[in-house]
Amino acid sequence: MAHPTTDNSPPPYADVEWPLPRRGDIVPADCARLRAERPVARIRTLTGDDAWLVTSYALARQVLDDERFSLRDTAAPGVPRQYALTIPPEAVNTMGNVNSAGLHQEVLRALGPRSGPASPEWMAARAHELVDAMVEEGPPVDLRQRFAEPYSAALVCEVLGLPYEEGLRLMSGLDLGFVTSPVVYDGCTANWDKDYAVVLRHVRADRSAQRGLIRRLCELRDDPERDGGGLTDAMLAATVTSLFGAGAMSTYVFLLHAVLTLILHPEAMARLRERPETMPGAVEELLRCTLSIGDGLPRIARADVRVGDVLVRAGELVLVCVEGANYDPEQFPDPERFDPDRSPNAHLAFGAGRHFCPASAISRVHAAEALTVLLARLPRLRLALPADQLVWRTGNIKRVPERLPVLW
Repeated sequence: MAHPTTDNSPPPYADVEWPLPRRGDIVPADCARLRAERPVARIRTLTGDDAWLVTSYALARQVLDDERFSLRDTAAPGVPRQYALTIPPEAVNTMGNVNSAGLHQEVLRALGPRSGPASPEWMAARAHELVDAMVEEGPPVDLRQRFAEPYSAALVCEVLGLPYEEGLRLMSGLDLGFVTSPVVYDGCTANWDKDYAVVLRHVRADRSAQRGLIRRLCELRDDPERDGGGLTDAMLAATVTSLFGAGAMSTYVFLLHAVLTLILHPEAMARLRERPETMPGAVEELLRCTLSIGDGLPRIARADVRVGDVLVRAGELVLVCVEGANYDPEQFPDPERFDPDRSPNAHLAFGAGRHFCPASAISRVHAAEALTVLLARLPRLRLALPADQLVWRTGNIKRVPERLPVLW
């Protein structure tokens, strides 16, 4: 039962510890409990700030679709946060820059899986190369280190125009940019500064040495007849650095979750091996049911807005709990069941509304090509240890297995 608010007395805090548990193969029990009892619940974040946690699909969709809830404002000084801002505000503002500085179309073009440099055929070839190396090494191998990370790095580098070897070096410190902490700590932006400096060198390089999105953005910046006015080297470097971090982290972590889920559902894995043409539908279901996101999608209310029985005041923080929404039985019948044929499947893994992830299309193809190759080449793919022995990273916005050792 929901607890309506009054203008003068907010409801008590919900009995939930935020962030939710980091284990990535079990849906946190608080999702279903809060969705049934308080779909908009008042919680205390890691920083000690108040926030509203939204766990139902309908209300999550309302928040994500309503432009009165701002992503960009979450980087503003003095606003409530779910954890300390341990990356520069320009990293959080990247999508605002993309939408307001004439970059939007160039980013979308670069992230198109069929029109951009990284075609499905290119992705499949990279996946085969990595499997070749795994087979030569022999099992067991850590699928994260030997496949998911380098495969994702190759894709993101190809799209952005960064050398692959340099992308692997950037990957080595990527987790440092996604730490959750109650306070800003010494060195929290050191990895961002390092990666930004690498990208800035490519932004300032001779045009003949540039490629990918970096070249397109620099051409936009320098063309007086296009909508590039006001673009600076710093803005372009911040945009590309942010896209590398978010793109590489999201794709490799989701891929690990997808492989783990398929291993735990061997009948579905066998069917996909026999009918690879059904992989796109399976990827949609994997996006719905895997738990890689980890934190809440944050928004700051720009006006007073009623969400369910709660009046959210201007300036308050709202966190959309994607795993709560994606397991809502009102939207997804029998949500605990992994159903590769589920239709419709309007999950919120890529968000919704204005800030719908621009990499959604290429991310789908990225996962489908990788999974198709893995299942075809490694027909007996399985874990090298019991699933409950996997170690899940703490203090990170993603639910990440530290290693995913496999046999085949």
